[in-house]
Amino acid sequence: MRFLAGIVTALLLYGLIQLFVRQTNEKQELQQNTALLEQQIRQVGKLVVTEGYFSQVLSYKNSRKNYFDIFSANKKALVIVNAKVTVGYDLRQLKTEIDTEARQVRIVQLPEPEINIYPDLEYYDVSQDYFNEFDADDYNKIKGSVHQLLEKKIAQSDLKTDARERLLSELSKIYILTKTMGWTLHFEEEIPLSPEELERLNY
Repeated sequence: MRFLAGIVTALLLYGLIQLFVRQTNEKQELQQNTALLEQQIRQVGKLVVTEGYFSQVLSYKNSRKNYFDIFSANKKALVIVNAKVTVGYDLRQLKTEIDTEARQVRIVQLPEPEINIYPDLEYYDVSQDYFNEFDADDYNKIKGSVHQLLEKKIAQSDLKTDARERLLSELSKIYILTKTMGWTLHFEEEIPLSPEELERLNY
């Protein structure tokens, strides 16, 4: 009877040891997976930029009345605009949460698109009367008009769409990584992704 009890005890001890080893291995694997996910997400965190170039010709005119509105003083210029425009996402601003128990990576915030305009202005055919010369106010008005014009051109172009495509491409890398490791990728409800974009991410 003692022999049988010894065998049962040995089997129980063996089972407990195996369970402990298995749980330890699973815990170590989970920690390794978590560390790998965090590392890979940090590597995704970079600046994704799409560039575009625009050219435009503007005509600027200004007239000022003098001496009881009898005489007018005029000035005008032809402005050649060549501008470099970048639309990008700083993925270092991507906010994620890792739930080790649920084996889930949550995307809680996407970065906003950053639009930068670098205009190069060249002035031609500049003419001005003595009583209405070009000053800083004129140049500021021209720069303001150029900026508004370029904003419209950007809105009509594919720059924002192309930048968004690159953002989705980076997000898909996180999805593939989580899926490969048996984890899931979750987007919070406030994340501004359309149903088509979520479908592209196989979400």
